Amino acid sequence: MARKFFIGGNWKCNGTTEEVKKIVATLNEAQVPPHDVVEVVVSPPFVFLPLVKSLLRPDFHVAAQNCWVKKGGAYTGEVSAEMLVNLGIPWVILGHSERRLILNESNEFVGDKVAYALAQGLKVIACVGETLEQRESGSTVNVVAAQTKAIAERVSNWANVVLAYEPVWAIGTGKVATPAQAQEVHSELRKWLHANTSSEVAATTRIIYGGSVNGANCKELAVQPDVDGFLVGGASLKPEFIDIIKSAQVKKSA
Repeated sequence: MARKFFIGGNWKCNGTTEEVKKIVATLNEAQVPPHDVVEVVVSPPFVFLPLVKSLLRPDFHVAAQNCWVKKGGAYTGEVSAEMLVNLGIPWVILGHSERRLILNESNEFVGDKVAYALAQGLKVIACVGETLEQRESGSTVNVVAAQTKAIAERVSNWANVVLAYEPVWAIGTGKVATPAQAQEVHSELRKWLHANTSSEVAATTRIIYGGSVNGANCKELAVQPDVDGFLVGGASLKPEFIDIIKSAQVKKSA
């Protein structure tokens, strides 16, 4: 079964109401491959979720950038999975390296978050990736396997999970993993899923790449056999995001 190409746009902590309206207008006017070729999800900050959802074209969906690890309550400043469901937000990004590194979210905590969000009916973009130090010491595969294991131990049904491989050294740095580097890790992740979950999960789970993806490098990354799409940071705020969405066509004809 062919895996449908997946493009996520992570807006991170950016935007004003006016800027957000402008980005959405650009997306709404864009000519992109049909929904059976590519699935597109954009992830604005929490405060803009209802606005974006109300304005965005119906074939694109909306994701939150995070949610709390359990039911809501006395957790000041947090947003629960139940609230996202209540707002009709179908997707959430969990375990992004900025949260792992800056907010010290552990593999186990991320695994718990993924399991809880899925149990509430959300779909999850679960992020894994190594730092430059880890890559240079040769522990890339061990690091991403441990991060994936913490999810696999808590999740039995992978149908609503997209795995995003984001080498930390490539996020926002302008350094991008070469197509061969990306393919190598994606292939190792798929092998890990095959050995530790099931052949079906390995064959059907989409593994997307994130880390300085832009209009210039997306096509050569897209043709890699185990790259099933992208999680795009800075470029998702710019018109070139449309070019990245269009790279799904390259995959279809590959």
